[in-house]
Formats: sequence, structure tokens, C-alpha cells
Amino acid sequence: MSVVPEQFTRAMARVPGPVVVATTVDRAGRRWGFTASSFSSLSIAPPLVLVCLGKSASTHAAFAGADFFMINILAEEQADIARCFARSGVDRFAAGDTLPMELGLPGIPNAAARVACAMDRIVDGGDHSILIGRVEATFAGEDAPLVYCDRSFQRPVALDAARYV
Repeated sequence: MSVVPEQFTRAMARVPGPVVVATTVDRAGRRWGFTASSFSSLSIAPPLVLVCLGKSASTHAAFAGADFFMINILAEEQADIARCFARSGVDRFAAGDTLPMELGLPGIPNAAARVACAMDRIVDGGDHSILIGRVEATFAGEDAPLVYCDRSFQRPVALDAARYV
């Protein structure tokens, strides 16, 4: 039995994911970035995270050759930044949403969190590459994170944990 791609995509759209903007700077000093919802912690010891990037993306070569990259976990009010970094054929940095932050990488100052990484390795993941980063520096803000689910941006809703015990 083979899985129909459209059914797989529809099922995966139901899985909430964080909205992140990954950024890097190439050896020529050019900034690169993309929006992703496939981001996760991988290990505490050593501290590792992963983010997935389509092999056909215009940013793929820059990230594949990068020594360092930043994951900006967007805050609930930053959907416009996510849309900007998801667009093709535009200068994603023109709006001035990033500044040099941890490790000098392009960071979003009011992000819910930032994770600056040294590239640990790149793993093949079908039509995507899995970028594994060794965490070098972090920042955690106060704003709630932006979430992507059912093909739209969502805001997390706090539940009363005591109610579910």
C-alpha cells in the first residue's frame, strides 16, 4: 500500500509546528534566510537542534555551506515576518527585521526565542536536508510563540494544567 502524497500532506498539516526563521551569512557576507515549521530540539547533551530545508530551495546551497546558523522562533505577532521569509524572489532582509545578534548572526530582536548554532552535520531527508546545529548561544523572550497548523498561523492557547491531572 503506498501513501498518496496529497493525503500525507493533508495529514501532516494537522500537526502544529513552531514557526521559525532560519538565518545565516555566507563567506561573502551575504545574508540568507527561510521560514520553516519543521524545527525541533534533538539532544540536551550535547545541545542539538534540527531544522529541515527543501533541497530545491534557493537558500539550500548557502545553508549547506554555512559554518553557523540562527533559528529565530517567531512570536505570535510576527506572522508578517514569516510570510516575508517564505517568499521567493524578494530581498527577505529589506524590511530590516533582523539585526546582528548572537554569534553576529542575523537575529529577530523581538523573537520568542533565538538559538544560534554551529553546523554539526547535514543529514539526507528525502527531498529535504536536515540541518543539525550544535547550540552555541540562546535567548528566550517573554512573548508567546507563533504556531502553524491547518495551513494557517495560530496562537497557542494556555490550558489549565490542574484541570487535566
